[in-house]
Amino acid sequence: MKKQGYKVVFKEFQNGSPEMQALASGKIDYARVGDTPPISALASGTKLTYIAEGGTKASGSGVLVKKGSGINSVSDLKGKTIAYTVGTSSQYMVLKTLKLAGLKTSDVKLENMDSAAAAVAFAKGKVDAWAIWDPYVAKAELTESAKLLVNGKENKAVNRSFVVSPSSYSKKNTKVSKLLIKYMEEDMKWANKNTPALTKKMSKELKMSKSVIKKMLNRRTFKISAMNSEAIKEEQDISNQFYAYKWIKTKVVIKNHIANLK
Repeated sequence: MKKQGYKVVFKEFQNGSPEMQALASGKIDYARVGDTPPISALASGTKLTYIAEGGTKASGSGVLVKKGSGINSVSDLKGKTIAYTVGTSSQYMVLKTLKLAGLKTSDVKLENMDSAAAAVAFAKGKVDAWAIWDPYVAKAELTESAKLLVNGKENKAVNRSFVVSPSSYSKKNTKVSKLLIKYMEEDMKWANKNTPALTKKMSKELKMSKSVIKKMLNRRTFKISAMNSEAIKEEQDISNQFYAYKWIKTKVVIKNHIANLK
């Protein structure tokens, strides 16, 4: 991007909820984010556009429980406390997981907390289960005697990532968006081919052990490309489910918020 005359500034957020707030206030021009935050943002009135889709974390996302907890199936979650974070993909994970056993949200106790607080609560046994994604999952599996009760492949909450932008910005900057997709796609291909180097880099950046990062990378494929019909369908399903459960007050039609980069 520098060779093309652009200066890129990176800003990190703990999860997609504050990231969408930053996007809505004009503090960032692009956000790489999970599947649920853009929908919540659109429903609340944020004008954003989907620029690109990423890969999924299906194998490393889901609902964690402790080994030996007696929770061995989704039906065992009835009456249990589940930690999750409102406005993130974990909210959808909970919904899809409960549906596997015909449970309602009223059949469990949902505790909304950020990932850092949830990690502590899960480690101390203050919650029975935790809806979360890698690398938190990998860390809990390796250090907290945890297991995925159900993952994104099983509950169909695949936790795909997306690149979104304020609508006003994306309309005026299609060239930038195209370049961003091009160079990010190159980065993703590098990531898939250079696991040892990526493990070392991510371990340092995330301040996590190499064993945790390696476990995460072994079940994940990186990708960035222009939006396609499958990803749009996935997002629409989330929007429909959230609207049906009254978690959002406005029904969001995803196809109306896709960038035209032709």
